[in-house]
Amino acid sequence: MIKRHMYVLAVPDLTRSSAFYRDVLGFEVRELGPGWLLYVKDGCQIMAGECRDAIPPRELGDHSYFGYLVVDDVDEYYRRLVAAKAEIGKTLRDEPWGMREFGCRTVDGHRIMIGSERHQAESAGGRTRG
Repeated sequence: MIKRHMYVLAVPDLTRSSAFYRDVLGFEVRELGPGWLLYVKDGCQIMAGECRDAIPPRELGDHSYFGYLVVDDVDEYYRRLVAAKAEIGKTLRDEPWGMREFGCRTVDGHRIMIGSERHQAESAGGRTRG
């Protein structure tokens, strides 16, 4: 049984990274210890460790994806990120696997997919075709 999920990311600059997770994605930022922060939002926790000399995530290609966040209202989350001028890699759309989703890139270069099951998106006022 999996009790909860956490992600662990290497970031080049904790100050820059934490501002993005707090101000754009809406996470709370907590101290973990020297060189480490914890980003928390609802049931998601992301441990970020500062690794200034690590390969930049933008250079990892497809391997820069680290998570898929399932949210209540993907349309509202998408509007929030667009308004914050976040880098959108995949525009919001309905997919044949039953999700309404979009992809974004963090300030560090990691990619995240964010989506809602279509029946949730429809009940939250989202469109049924993307």
